[in-house]
Amino acid sequence: MVARWQRFLTLLGFALVLGGTGWLLAQGHAGWAAALLTLGLCGHAAWLGFTCALAAWQNRRDAAATVPAASAAQWLAAWWAEVCTAPQVFCWRQPFRSQVEPDVLPTDARAQGRVGVVLVHGFLCNRGFWNPWLRRLRALGVPCVAVSLEPVFGSIDDYVPTLEAAVRRLSQLTGRPPLLVGHSMGGLAIRAWLRANQAAGGSDASVHGVVTIGSPHHGTWLAGFSRRANGEQMRQHSVWLSALAASESASRQALFVCLFSHCDNIVFPASSAVLPGARAVLHVPGAAHVDLMQRPESFAAVCHALGLAPPELGVMLAAG
Repeated sequence: MVARWQRFLTLLGFALVLGGTGWLLAQGHAGWAAALLTLGLCGHAAWLGFTCALAAWQNRRDAAATVPAASAAQWLAAWWAEVCTAPQVFCWRQPFRSQVEPDVLPTDARAQGRVGVVLVHGFLCNRGFWNPWLRRLRALGVPCVAVSLEPVFGSIDDYVPTLEAAVRRLSQLTGRPPLLVGHSMGGLAIRAWLRANQAAGGSDASVHGVVTIGSPHHGTWLAGFSRRANGEQMRQHSVWLSALAASESASRQALFVCLFSHCDNIVFPASSAVLPGARAVLHVPGAAHVDLMQRPESFAAVCHALGLAPPELGVMLAAG
C-alpha cells in the first residue's frame, strides 16, 4: 500500500509542478513559473529544516541528554544530508523499487552457520527502505528478510504476525535465532513482537540480538500531533509505551544495541531513542533520521552483532 500511494503522490507532484510550470511559461508568467518550480524542488527542504529546528529546540530541554548539543554546523550538515536522502527513499526506492532487491535466502545457509537478519522499517516506509543494506548483506553472504509492515496506520501490535513469520522463516533456514534490526518505529515493532512471543510461550532465546536505529523507545515529541493508531502509540509517555516497558525484563533490555543522534529530526528529544538497560548505546553525531540508516556506524553495529567486521567499513564498534 505504501508503494502505491507514494508512487501516486510522486507522479502527481511531478505532473503538477512540471505541467504548472509549462502552462505559466506559456502564459508569459515567468516569475510565477520560477516560483512554482522552486517550491517543487525546495518544499521538502523547507519542511526538513522546520523539523530540524523543532528537534534542536526540544533537545535543549532534554533533561536526560547524555551527549553535547549539536552545533549549528552539525545541524546544517544533517539537514543537507536528509534533503538529499529523503527523496531517494520516499520518491524512488519505496514507491518504485520496493521489490527490486529480494530477500537473501541461500540454500546452504544452515551449512554455513550464519546468523540471519530481519530488517524492520519505520513509519510510512516499506521494505524498499533497506535496498542498500540488502545488497551489502547479500555480498557478505548473510541471510536476511526485509518485511513490509501493514496496515500502514494500524496499531504497532498488528505487525507482530509479520515479524513472527520472518523470524520463523530465517530460523528454519539457518537453524539459528536471527538478529532483528529496526529503524524508527521498527524498533518498537520488534519490542512488541518480543512481548507477544513471550506471551505465546516463547523466550528471548528466539533472537540473537536486537539493533535499533533512531527508534522512539520513549516516544517522540512529533507524535503528539498524530491521530493514527501507531502515531498515538509513539507519543511521549503513551499508555502503550508504558505498558510495553513494564513487560520487559532486564535480560530482554540487554539484548539491545541502540543507535541515536543529537540531530535526529523525527525522533526527539534525542534521549528518546535510548532504551534503558541496553547492552550498548551508540551516538552517531550529526545524523538526521533517515540518514542514520546510511551512516557506516549503523551497518557496522549490525556487522559487529553478527561477528563480522568487513574492512571496507572502517568502523569497529565494541559493545558494552
